[in-house]
Amino acid sequence: MEPKVICIIMGGGRGSRLNPLTKERCKPAVPLAGKYRLVDIPISNCLHSDISRIYVLTQFNSASLNKHVTRSYVFGAFSNGFVDVLAAEQTQDNMGWFQGTADAVRQHLYHLLHGARTDEIMILSGDHLYRMDYRAFIREHRAQGADISIAVKAVKRSDAGQFGILKTQPDQRIVDFFEKPQTDELLDFLRLAPEAVEKPGEEYLSSMGIYIFKRDVLKAALKGTQGEDFGRDIIPQAIKNYHVHAHMFDGYWEDIGTIGAFYRANLALTHHRPPFRFQSQDAPIYTHPRYLAGARVTGTCFDQALIGEGSFIIDAEVSHSVIGIRSIVHSRVRISNSIIMGADYYDSPADRKRNKEQGLPGIGIGPGTYIDGAIIDKNARIGANVRITNKSHVEEFDRDNYHIREGIVVIPKHAIIPDGTVI
Repeated sequence: MEPKVICIIMGGGRGSRLNPLTKERCKPAVPLAGKYRLVDIPISNCLHSDISRIYVLTQFNSASLNKHVTRSYVFGAFSNGFVDVLAAEQTQDNMGWFQGTADAVRQHLYHLLHGARTDEIMILSGDHLYRMDYRAFIREHRAQGADISIAVKAVKRSDAGQFGILKTQPDQRIVDFFEKPQTDELLDFLRLAPEAVEKPGEEYLSSMGIYIFKRDVLKAALKGTQGEDFGRDIIPQAIKNYHVHAHMFDGYWEDIGTIGAFYRANLALTHHRPPFRFQSQDAPIYTHPRYLAGARVTGTCFDQALIGEGSFIIDAEVSHSVIGIRSIVHSRVRISNSIIMGADYYDSPADRKRNKEQGLPGIGIGPGTYIDGAIIDKNARIGANVRITNKSHVEEFDRDNYHIREGIVVIPKHAIIPDGTVI
């Protein structure tokens, strides 16, 4: 089947929930699992679902995303496929920035639909980790004669306040939708009937932020209101006027739009039986082919670790950690419960000479350093005998060359941590 579908991937706003990882890049460009970017997940799902007309909407720090997309997703001259990044733009009619997910689509509606032969528009989030064949979703949407369909997943009461929660009829038609309900009264109202609960404790239907709209319905829904967000504004109003259908999804799905969720999802990939596998014979996750050599490892002990290609690791200990591409890890280094994102390049001989003259550490992790419970962003220079452990269990803190979020120490991109530093 060749779905006549255009896909829109929402790149998010300032990415404040993932700051400082989004200080120099937009959210879809944040590195994932040692070698990928967040945007690779929805794009790969689209391509495996025969959807090859894809737009990524963003408005902040889009240079890194543009570079990654243009290098990674190149379609042949005889294909109609594309992956285009659409950044926010000021026009004579609109001098403002995107105010929300719906407003972002509204501002680009002309670019998205002008001359496009499409039956439906699929809207995806750019900060979720999951694998889905959208073809089944599209078939169900069409079979039900729905105007709008929403992918949904059952969640526990403790998680319900973080998502849009909906209520359905037995035929899965959505009749109520509340964005991030907080009161006990509302949560009690939205709870599934006991006979509808498939897994104990998962008593609520959560929107996954994955939508299919009929083309004309999307245009009408966006023009009929000034609502800025799909979950908060568009969907609750659409339920009153259109047939809105729920498509159940029971696979792994994780919203990784916060530092804590991002950290936990990455480290879960190192488990013996990870909840999500990038390795798949039928539906691999694509990314930019870098043509790096395999990792070179000497005298190192690993336990539950992902190691990116092009890395050099000498006489170290690595446990329950992700080591990204081009990582340089020197002797007597201990890394545990951490994400080392690696580097975009290696230090040249001239760089190493200059670093030595200026007393600066090279890119990577210096000898004798101990890192536990941290995220080290790309191109960071961690000196010798540094300790990054958050020993005082601080929850939130900001300094020029490091930050603490949810108790996790984050060393930003290009940061320099001098020899002997204790964090």
